[in-house]
Amino acid sequence: MLSQVADGLRGKKVTVGVTGGISAYKAVELVSLLTRAEAEVRVALTRAAKEFVTPLTFEVLSGRPVYHELFAAPDPVPHITLARQTELLVVYPATANFLAQAAWGLASDLLTSTLLAYEGQVLVCPAMNQKMLSHPAVKDNIRRLRERGYIFLPPEEGRLACGEKGPGRLPSPEQVLEEINRFFLPQDLKGLNFLITAGPTWESWDEVRILTSRSSGKMGYALARAARDRGARVVLVSGPTALPPPVGVELVAVTSALEMQAAVERHFADADVVIMAAAVSDYRPKERVAGKLKKGPEEILLPLVRNPDILEELGRKKGRRLLVGFAAEAGEALEKARAKLKAKGLDLIVVNDITQQGAGFGADTNVVSVLFANGRLVNMPQLDKLTCSHRLIDLLVESVGRDG
Repeated sequence: MLSQVADGLRGKKVTVGVTGGISAYKAVELVSLLTRAEAEVRVALTRAAKEFVTPLTFEVLSGRPVYHELFAAPDPVPHITLARQTELLVVYPATANFLAQAAWGLASDLLTSTLLAYEGQVLVCPAMNQKMLSHPAVKDNIRRLRERGYIFLPPEEGRLACGEKGPGRLPSPEQVLEEINRFFLPQDLKGLNFLITAGPTWESWDEVRILTSRSSGKMGYALARAARDRGARVVLVSGPTALPPPVGVELVAVTSALEMQAAVERHFADADVVIMAAAVSDYRPKERVAGKLKKGPEEILLPLVRNPDILEELGRKKGRRLLVGFAAEAGEALEKARAKLKAKGLDLIVVNDITQQGAGFGADTNVVSVLFANGRLVNMPQLDKLTCSHRLIDLLVESVGRDG
């Protein structure tokens, strides 16, 4: 996770405001993650927050003095100093009391005073008992702050500190780190619609057995996250995977190649960019056996029929859309990819040799080369798949810019 955001947060000025909730201990891990990502982290504690975590803890992790007193020497105006040194202010956790003070412009301590002096973006992560969260006053305060431009990361559902179950849990530090990283990314895909396929397809032989591939879907999901984070509207057509759906992405779950074809055709008209990262089965059983095929002779014949070539069909009708294909090959990868690029009418193709270390199915990393229709070749080093996805999007943006 950390390697996927380190480049984007290096040198960024992030202030973490910690208020007095039981989940304040999670802010310790968030500050640690931000520091390891080489962000310039500052921490502002409310008086109540110091009842849960000491300033010294945050000073050690951030390597900087912690702000917690409004009237503290030697700085006569610490709230002004902090506001000037902040590019993004993250309140983690945000209690009901903090939300009320922020909504009504009160300045009772250093953190709320900083809010009035600060002109940048605020990311708020509420955490409290579910009854408090649903109280009309709290809901009204959240509405007021949203209207003022504050970004909210909704609380999760689960077991709360009081023992009840429901919404109100503070999102994990890793999830907040991803949201912070998203804030600093260029929004160069805003207004564009991306259609991305991911994962394998399952072709049923009987009620138990399937024909499929080893695809995990990780690359397609990483591409969906990267495009979303840079402002695109993303439709992700996914075969069966064990991956959680990316937040903010429209997920269309399919099973077979024919189902994937139907879903892609349904969303193709609205797409500006189509990235076909799924490992679609080339063949399916000619007939599906009812029930479960019992063990019989030493050898059996399984008649197969070709599945439609979704990518080739899209290439014939792509129009002004940017069409990207993937080629996972074992040996002579570039030669095979060049032939596929031309035969299917692609604008570019992402190719990797699955026999390479760090590039096989299911890995968290990838080693790819990118071939363009004009003959250009870009080789990438081994990268985690989210970083690789952002580099691919950089190339797409660059390619569109070159073509005018």
